[in-house]
Amino acid sequence: MSLSDQRVVILGGTSGIGLATADLATREGAEAVVVSSNPRSVERALASLPEGSTGEVADLTDVTQIAAVFDRIGSFDHLVYTAGEPLALMRLDALDIEAAMAFFTLRCFGALGSVGAALPHLRPGGSVVLTSGTAALRAAPGWTVAAGVCGAVESMVRAMAVELAPLRVNAVRPGVVRSPLWSRMAEAERERWYERTASGVPLGRVGEVVDVAEAYVFLMRQRHATGTVVTVDGGTLVA
Repeated sequence: MSLSDQRVVILGGTSGIGLATADLATREGAEAVVVSSNPRSVERALASLPEGSTGEVADLTDVTQIAAVFDRIGSFDHLVYTAGEPLALMRLDALDIEAAMAFFTLRCFGALGSVGAALPHLRPGGSVVLTSGTAALRAAPGWTVAAGVCGAVESMVRAMAVELAPLRVNAVRPGVVRSPLWSRMAEAERERWYERTASGVPLGRVGEVVDVAEAYVFLMRQRHATGTVVTVDGGTLVA
């Protein structure tokens, strides 16, 4: 299926994987609408996207604001949710429960509320693509919160695919990706982390945002996939 003349709404679509997905979708003929809570981020994204792309500003943890955005946008074909903050390590003996709740609020409840608000506007034959992560299946000390967030998203995808059929609902499960998501880390520390990660995966490198964006576009175009999660991790889960 071609994305030509289809509308794609990407929540969290102004940087990193979301922006790469918007760019790739427009290259395939789609009209992209990117949404972020940061007006400057929306402006920067639109400056890099083709003419005809549009942007909206909304707090993605506020379903009322999200619903208002969808009302302004009108009908569209695909909803992509890539919004998220860095999933920092949190050991249980020093757990910041408020920070943990904030991760769930944006990545899980934000996605859940967005799908519900989008339903009246999604055209027949459309799709929803959410975002998980390899933490759902690859346990490590300090990753309990991250694993919980990613696992919750994957469980929601399977349930939504049944409840919302024939609307297609899927997710992408990235591994470590070279992305602005990790910009809070000091550059030298971040590069060492990328190098360590790359040395431990079969493909010998961390992902780039375009690698993962291709999976989102695939799931929008793939008419016979629902309730599934596509892994793009350089082999992390088999290492």
